[in-house]
Parts: sequence; structure tokens; C-alpha cells
Amino acid sequence: MLYWAVVHKGVLMFVATVIVSLLIALAATGSAIGKLTKQAQVVEALRTVGVPDSTVPVLAALELAGAAGVVIGLWVAPLGVAAALGLTLYFIGAVVAHLRVNDRHIQPPAALAVVAAIALVLRIVTM
Repeated sequence: MLYWAVVHKGVLMFVATVIVSLLIALAATGSAIGKLTKQAQVVEALRTVGVPDSTVPVLAALELAGAAGVVIGLWVAPLGVAAALGLTLYFIGAVVAHLRVNDRHIQPPAALAVVAAIALVLRIVTM
């Protein structure tokens, strides 16, 4: 009975890891697409925090790399940990950038930072 509970707990934790990893991968991909397609709301937010136009493709590439890393990291755990850590730091940086210019619209990057941090913790726990 104890073995069954331990095995199923591990399976359930990994299922949670998959769900959260896919969620942050989709969100990061969507954010990157918004940057690459120069959606008006995204461009305005980036300009508000002082991001130069030349840096936008780099930010989008970082998000896409993080998204790919958390998905591939479901099979290669160290990559998943590194990618989730990178996305967590990326979105914390976005929150800091907003706060630095006294822009209080931090909910989207803050929420994404939390989801990325949850993905990080789950990936570490399920290694």
C-alpha cells in the first residue's frame, strides 16, 4: 500500500510538472510572438520601461529558448531546471524594469515569474 502511494505521488508530481511546464512554455512563446510581431500593446509596454527596439528580438529569443528548454527539459531534467530558472529570472527582471520606471502594471510578468518558479520547483522535485 505504501509503495502504491509513493509511486502514484511521483506520477502525480510529474503530471503537475508537465502541465506547469507546458503552461509556462506557451506563455513565454506567446510573449515572444507579441514582441516579434510588434503588437501595439507589447511595443508600448517595452517603450514604457525603456527597452530599445534593437533589444526586442533578443528578449524574444530568450523567451523562446526558455520555452523550448522547459519542454525538452521534461526528458532532460538539468535542461528543464536551467530553462525554468532562466525564465524565472527573465520575468523577475521584467517586474524590476516596470518598477524601476514607476510603472505599476507588473501583474503579467509577476504572474509569469511565479509560474516559472513553480515549474522550476516541480522539475527539481521530480528529478
